[in-house]
Amino acid sequence: MEKVNFFKVNKLKAKKVLEDSRLKVVVNKNTMVTFFEFGPNTTIMPKHKHPHEQTAIVTAGSIKMVAGGETKILKAGEGAVIPPNVEHEVIPLEPNTKVMDVFYPIREDYL
Repeated sequence: MEKVNFFKVNKLKAKKVLEDSRLKVVVNKNTMVTFFEFGPNTTIMPKHKHPHEQTAIVTAGSIKMVAGGETKILKAGEGAVIPPNVEHEVIPLEPNTKVMDVFYPIREDYL
């Protein structure tokens, strides 16, 4: 029987990304959850795509997401399901904006 991995988000190790944003990661065999905190000087998560399925949920603040040819404003409690290889970008609209992402398969570049 495998062991359960209990965690506290505020105790997870943070990795600096972009200008001054932080990323925290929880990983299992097949799935990954990331907690992304936009820093005050990060104005955009530039256009990108990846082979992973992604579900993004805004947990604080708000963002403008451009994905698959659509633009949406997402507030806390709202999200998007992004299929593999769909180009997308995210612009934080408020200070202290946070997004939780679920990826399948695991994004090795985030470990």
